[in-house]
Amino acid sequence: MGLKPEGLVVRVSVGSDGLLRSASAEGHAGTEPAGRNLACAGATVLLRTAYETLAQYPGVELAGEAPSPGLLSFRVRRAAPETEGMVRGVGDFLLVGLSSLEREFPGAIRIINESERRL
Repeated sequence: MGLKPEGLVVRVSVGSDGLLRSASAEGHAGTEPAGRNLACAGATVLLRTAYETLAQYPGVELAGEAPSPGLLSFRVRRAAPETEGMVRGVGDFLLVGLSSLEREFPGAIRIINESERRL
């Protein structure tokens, strides 16, 4: 994923149709050791929960990886029409939760919204 970012950088992509397309996180928020940083833990839980929730929906195909500590990414490869509302809801939930963390821990997390649609 290139150069190591300062702090935690989270990228989220939502299509113009409002469907979550992908999410990724790279880095570590703050000076606390891994496993003791609330900002990192919060972002990790939100991202993992989004992935695990989407993975439970029949008709949703995902690709994801967490190759090493500080790196996590997933993308929605396919969402059947009957799952679009749920995929949209998970994406909205993820963006609102991450934005809340960014406000709660200024400077520790940077959210990059690479979306065609803005909340």
